[in-house]
Amino acid sequence: MPEDRGTANDLEPRFYPNLIGRLYLISLEDVMGRNGVNALLNLAGARHLVNNYPASNLKREFPFVDLATISKSTETMYGPRGARGMELRAGRYAFNLGLKEFGPLLGMADLALKLMPMTMKMKIALNATAQTFDRFSDQPTRVEERKGQFLYIIEKCPVCWGRTSEKPCCHLAQGILEEALTWVTGGHSFHMDEIECRGTGSNACIFAIDKDAID
Repeated sequence: MPEDRGTANDLEPRFYPNLIGRLYLISLEDVMGRNGVNALLNLAGARHLVNNYPASNLKREFPFVDLATISKSTETMYGPRGARGMELRAGRYAFNLGLKEFGPLLGMADLALKLMPMTMKMKIALNATAQTFDRFSDQPTRVEERKGQFLYIIEKCPVCWGRTSEKPCCHLAQGILEEALTWVTGGHSFHMDEIECRGTGSNACIFAIDKDAID
């Protein structure tokens, strides 16, 4: 029996740092343009963010509920398929922006990383990405391994915070992971599935990532 996820109004408040909220909105802007983001924010009831993105600091003031509402509104505006493509693209762009901000703090900019075996590079990149969210936000995240796969586990996911979905919907997170792996392995792609999602009733959002590249 899945746990009671509650609604966006009765869940305990959780936050991203302002910087991550800012990078998220800038990434959406890269995909749909400033006017598109403004229309999306108005639809989501987040008018306070129109032309007023969060500051570039690490204060935890960007609510999970805002991100979930914006993500849900992307689906309303573009349909499930269109929203998935946009959020995957935004996630990839967000990783590249985030790498400039957080990479040096986590050793992700170390050139020695490029010389390691592929599976080791994948493990380091996934753990560094998880540690970024675990350390700087209210999103507990960890990485586990099983035969042939890594499991990237988000215990409290802002994309589906207080949200109900028929299918896994954390495409933004998947885009971030896809780009992290492409970056660290020099252009390779890997099969990835969100096998569990809090939005569908699971206790965590879990991505299964094959260790072998598909190209």
